[in-house]
Amino acid sequence: MDTNFERRIDRRTFLLAMSAAATAVAADTSRLDTFSQWASASRKTRERALQPCVERIRAMDDSIQAWVQVLPQRPTGSGKLSEIPFGVKDIIETRGLATEYGSPIYKGRIGTADAAIVRELRRRGGVLLGKTQSTAFAYRTPAPTRNPRDLAHTPGGSSSGSAAAVAASMVPVALGTQTGGSVLRPASFCGVTGFKTSYGLLSMDGVFPFAKSLDTLGFFTHTAADMLAFWESMDRSTGRTEDFALAAPDPMPDVEPAMTAAFQKTVERLRGAGVAIRTIDIAGMLAKLNDAQRTIMFYEGARFHAQRFKEYGDRLADMANLVREGLQIPVARYDEARRYVAECKIKVAELYKSTPVILVPAATGPAPLGLTSTGDSRMNTAWTALGTPAITIPMPVASGLPLGLQLTADHGQDARVIRTAMRLEQLLGRAARVSRP
Repeated sequence: MDTNFERRIDRRTFLLAMSAAATAVAADTSRLDTFSQWASASRKTRERALQPCVERIRAMDDSIQAWVQVLPQRPTGSGKLSEIPFGVKDIIETRGLATEYGSPIYKGRIGTADAAIVRELRRRGGVLLGKTQSTAFAYRTPAPTRNPRDLAHTPGGSSSGSAAAVAASMVPVALGTQTGGSVLRPASFCGVTGFKTSYGLLSMDGVFPFAKSLDTLGFFTHTAADMLAFWESMDRSTGRTEDFALAAPDPMPDVEPAMTAAFQKTVERLRGAGVAIRTIDIAGMLAKLNDAQRTIMFYEGARFHAQRFKEYGDRLADMANLVREGLQIPVARYDEARRYVAECKIKVAELYKSTPVILVPAATGPAPLGLTSTGDSRMNTAWTALGTPAITIPMPVASGLPLGLQLTADHGQDARVIRTAMRLEQLLGRAARVSRP
């Protein structure tokens, strides 16, 4: 089933359509939503649940437009992921399925081989459900995807489709990538859990490059508990329960008032639940790291796309502007940015010794209105530059769009940051879990 829909509908019609879809599957006890539900179900139940999953996409994606193509591919092996469907961002290579890099230039392009991460998931029994929308070349030019929480707002980017597909319960887990804030920001905007792995931990073979010093794989699930279950299903270490002090920035980074209020309230709520949270002054360092990350991304991205720019020019859309600017960056400035990042890695490693997890906002605020922008990534870029693992969970909000709490840990401490996120998720309680559509 190809879901390249053109029709767009208003929020009221969308809600009615979702209600109808929910009613249609309400009597189907084989329907599964979260990864934990899929993981705990029998293999036979998983097999029965695949068709309701596809039907939900058929009922909803005309409005959300999270998918480039839905065409389930059988596993190549069996294991803990047996018969569990997953979605894959359009810049990740998949054999026999659309891999168009989010760009009309490559419309109709079919992948010739599975990327390493796709091979791994299929070998463990996962069902490759299809391809999710990406911004063009994983940069700024938006995909057609809308935010399932409110169709008038962006879902974020560049992993737009993967975040929206999980938020709309179309699939229990989806793959994304992050070069700036392309996993954490859309997860925050869509009210789900997004996890960016440590840089270099997972193979990027078969993932369309942007900036090789920064490009990192990530995943989306409904909750941190789901993410831990998924991580375990990949036979990755899930660590152990730990009790240590966390850190939070003071002064706050430059974010919107709604994010400041939600973040500070969440920190106080966690302190009230017995969590030790110390303050650290990192706002200045984060701002400088944001500038360094931009220099590195523009320098490397421009040189990777230089030949493509010669061939297609302004058809690259926003990427054309990046190439023009990035090619003007001298190597000395690029080297200086990399040196600053290296220095900060040492400083941050020292911070993690006393406070192994640092809390920061996952975005500057809620998802912006409209689809012309995917939002501001500066709450994520520093951690991408540092190569640290980072995860976001929804914070309790009384009303309005979701706001995410981002947790970071030292490089290689992926299990620690996931398990800590799950602990905080439990402490924050039901109010932290944004109701799914």
